[in-house]
Amino acid sequence: MHPLVTMRRMSPKRGGTGPHTPGAIWLRTRAPGRNTGSELSRERIADATVTVLDRDGMSGLSLRRLATTLNVHATTLYWHVATRDDLLDLALDAVFGEVVLPETHAHDWTHDITGYMHGLRTALLQHPWSGALASSRPLLGPNALARAEFVHAALASAGFTELDLTAAAAAISNYVIGTVATETSWQHVDETPARQALNEHLHHHAALYPTLATQPPPIDTTWEAHFTRGMTFLLAGLTAQLSRDQ
Repeated sequence: MHPLVTMRRMSPKRGGTGPHTPGAIWLRTRAPGRNTGSELSRERIADATVTVLDRDGMSGLSLRRLATTLNVHATTLYWHVATRDDLLDLALDAVFGEVVLPETHAHDWTHDITGYMHGLRTALLQHPWSGALASSRPLLGPNALARAEFVHAALASAGFTELDLTAAAAAISNYVIGTVATETSWQHVDETPARQALNEHLHHHAALYPTLATQPPPIDTTWEAHFTRGMTFLLAGLTAQLSRDQ
């Protein structure tokens, strides 16, 4: 028998039919269920994956290790997911599910957007791996799409349409994800000495970086204050754009 045929028959791709790329788990046709002797579900898999990532980081996650955590055989897990990317997508969407949305929209669209941005920042910071991960893959899970729907609806109610609506929504989510990814990257160092060293480096190379050397990032500014200031600038720009369009 040809070795490729053997490998194809032995490969436990039971997570569904379709592409096997980041985000693809949400686009695949799910495989028919079967009695595996366990109560395994996507929700259980997602929760366990979040736990492993919070504890061990990205390098500590594998399909076999997760199967051990869930106390199931690896082949049982393969009936629900096909790749490690599937696990990452499930976990990331579970984090987005932690962002609480109001039951109704506020009269002021900026109130909706401000609440969403703070909520997403809080959720991502609870899971330090999630900010960088969210910037590396499409966000197609049901929780992420529900939050995207909320943001788009708030912006549409303000008067954004078509390309402006898409760009405004992307700017909002990308700002949160980007600032969280930056903030969590600093958690691996002693931040104050690192910032002091950075400022000294800029001072010694003032000829190359004159603006940065004369106005270096403040050492004592909190990440939350930095985030809020940038969010204020962003919303002011969006509001000004609306005024120009009207």
